[in-house]
Amino acid sequence: MLGLARARDCRTLCATAASSWASARSMRAGLLEVHQESALPIDATLARIAEAVALHHGEGRRAAARERFAEIWADIGGERGDPLPVCVLAHSMADVQDDPRDELVWDLRALDAAGRITDEQVAAAGVPLSVAGLYPSLYLNLAECHRKLGDFDQARAYLQRARDTIGALGDDDYGRLIRDGLARVAEQLLR
Repeated sequence: MLGLARARDCRTLCATAASSWASARSMRAGLLEVHQESALPIDATLARIAEAVALHHGEGRRAAARERFAEIWADIGGERGDPLPVCVLAHSMADVQDDPRDELVWDLRALDAAGRITDEQVAAAGVPLSVAGLYPSLYLNLAECHRKLGDFDQARAYLQRARDTIGALGDDDYGRLIRDGLARVAEQLLR
């Protein structure tokens, strides 16, 4: 749901993340677009993830994207793999889950992997974002998962974490996208 912004995050996190939530998860779809527009090198694994994101967000082929993500997941060694692609892939895989409980599992994997990423790894991959810049989107997605599952206390807790880390983002399209997502989730939690 936080799609295109997540994709911009891959450059911007390569990580990245089609409803009222599409704007935040739309980051993931932007991964491929950012890769194509950038002269910066991008890791081959991140490029494969971006292509799978395009299957989902660009072509509407959710099941095909899920299959591709599963192949890449196996190739990178799952959770034991390099934390940057693990984070980006898990962040993207969450979007293609049918059950919010499964989405939550993938978003938690992304958060766990983010804790093992260094700014040096992010820079070496050509991602113009610090590790701190990954957290607002990760927390936002966790807030949304918990909201969908009816765990409003956890949703509010993750929403607050997202707010606490939003300063790591600039006043650019991506930063505004995540801030708008925070406002939407906050509004939904008031209902």
